[in-house]
Amino acid sequence: MNPLTTPRFNVSAPDSRHVLLDIRHLQVRFHTPEGTVYAVNDISYQVHEGEVVAIVGESGCGKSVSMMSILGLIPVPPGEIAEGTAEFMGTDLLTMAEDKLEAIRGSEIAMVFQDPMTSLNPVLSVRRQMTEALRRHYGMTGEQATNRAIELLELVGIPDPARRLGNYPHQFSGGMRQRVMIAMMLACNPSLLIADEPTTALDVTIQAQIVELVMRMREQLGMALIWITHDLGVVAGLAERVIVMYAGMVVEEADVDSLFDKPRHPYTMALLAALPRVDRRRDSRLKSIPGAPPNLLVEPRGCPFAPRCEYVVDRCLHERPPLLAVSPTQRAACWVTTGDPAFATSNEFRNNSR
Repeated sequence: MNPLTTPRFNVSAPDSRHVLLDIRHLQVRFHTPEGTVYAVNDISYQVHEGEVVAIVGESGCGKSVSMMSILGLIPVPPGEIAEGTAEFMGTDLLTMAEDKLEAIRGSEIAMVFQDPMTSLNPVLSVRRQMTEALRRHYGMTGEQATNRAIELLELVGIPDPARRLGNYPHQFSGGMRQRVMIAMMLACNPSLLIADEPTTALDVTIQAQIVELVMRMREQLGMALIWITHDLGVVAGLAERVIVMYAGMVVEEADVDSLFDKPRHPYTMALLAALPRVDRRRDSRLKSIPGAPPNLLVEPRGCPFAPRCEYVVDRCLHERPPLLAVSPTQRAACWVTTGDPAFATSNEFRNNSR
């Protein structure tokens, strides 16, 4: 039995899953000449073995920074993890020695970045880049690593993999480069794969192929998946659970069906209202979210979405709402939806949350 292609556990048995990644009260700052950027502000969530979790939100909300920070990939300085823990299999990544963290990156946790052209080294062959992790983490010989790299390229659908292994990144199309990146990240059969908007730079046909490929690999290898995106359409058919971020905070967390059927945070409602839908009348207009995201050079006070929210009350402007359970499958950070029973049961709220 090949340990590099054997599933770690049964992904179809969610009740047996253990917590794989446990992030608690993570805060990330960047100290710049213009001032301190409050990039990630006290976020907490868990990822279980074999689970598919989507992290959604607009650009700059802290999706990628939170993941890169727990892997030690943000530059320090100007970056700083001001507070928090990120336990992976019971060990805090944030206090781990660099050599131990390096051993985990690529072997137990792998990350696919959104731009494969800048992620792949343009002056090194694909063979050199793919075999490095195999030789480092598994002690393979050059021949063994090459044979495994050929298997991986074939696995992700690269034609004539033995020949293409000697090519350089510029000799591949955008979709093929992303397949190479996925093959590299799967080389050591990680427990957790983080996909940071891996389809952003690709056309819709290739996007669908990459999503299908990642999900197939996840089923075969039994790994957990964190999919970072701003595309709610992709999330609907991919994730089990969704984490919605805004201004460096988690504003809602729910299973995917509950989120699309009855969102409980006004920001999530606004995102879904802005999505084009086939069941809408042709002459109906998409809703836009008024205003602009907050300036993260200013330490957040109150609810960060308050200036753009149609349900805002005075408390929203001065006191940050905690992430509280609003149903057995949902949590939301909103004074109105979690703190005002009259509003939570009103016809207006029910209509806007469908």
